[in-house]
Amino acid sequence: MMSLYRLPPLPTIREIIKLYNLRAEKQLSQNFLLDLKLTDKIVRKAGNLQNAHVCEVGPGPGGITRAILNSGAEELLVVEKDTRFLPGLKLLNEASMGKVRIVHGDILTYRMDKAFPRHLQKAWSDDPPNVHIIGNLPFNVSTPLIIKWLEEMANRTGPFVYGRTRMTLTFQHEVAERLTAPTSSKQRSRLSIMAQYLCQVKHCFSIPGRAFVPKPEVDVGVVHFSPLIEPKIDQPFKLVEKVVRNVFQFRRKYCYKGISIIEW
Repeated sequence: MMSLYRLPPLPTIREIIKLYNLRAEKQLSQNFLLDLKLTDKIVRKAGNLQNAHVCEVGPGPGGITRAILNSGAEELLVVEKDTRFLPGLKLLNEASMGKVRIVHGDILTYRMDKAFPRHLQKAWSDDPPNVHIIGNLPFNVSTPLIIKWLEEMANRTGPFVYGRTRMTLTFQHEVAERLTAPTSSKQRSRLSIMAQYLCQVKHCFSIPGRAFVPKPEVDVGVVHFSPLIEPKIDQPFKLVEKVVRNVFQFRRKYCYKGISIIEW
């Protein structure tokens, strides 16, 4: 059930971009999503956020941020590396009466295990905690970031000290296809196995590149991750990763060669 709380009237995302003279930086793989119907749709795919504690990665000008606040989240932590976006995020914090906690930092190094109150922790075998990660990820960090989070999931560290924290993230369409590819698919890859042995992974929907500013050369996929209680491979993450990396370093019909050269 959606909350009755709505943000007060605010400048549009386009007006925020103009007001603070914001521009997407190509070298940072930044692409703004300005369509609020799409940002609302991304947030709905995260599930019920009523009274949830949410971490948004790379909020930028704040389109998804607004959708999260309107969904009834109790607290929204935003981790933003680019200082240019901080004034607009402070505006959202004021409009939401202090619900937004702004961290100026790099999500690749930020200590997610200290992000939220400890009372939110649940046992791994319990239902997932009311903690969520949501983000329109820059293309240049999306793959290393999901691998980092998958390792932390396996070790129950980082954002997974709270339990089976769910994630709803955007990726280049090709990466989204690899993450969700079934065993019979030609898209099956290292990413497919690393994600699916630890999570239920769902490709929720695709967003055409034209919906972003500037328009990327590829479409974007929204992917939802729900950690499994029991992983499908009962081995340490580093070992699974080593085997899978070796298997997929050769063309598909020669993948058996990857197994033969693994140094145990």
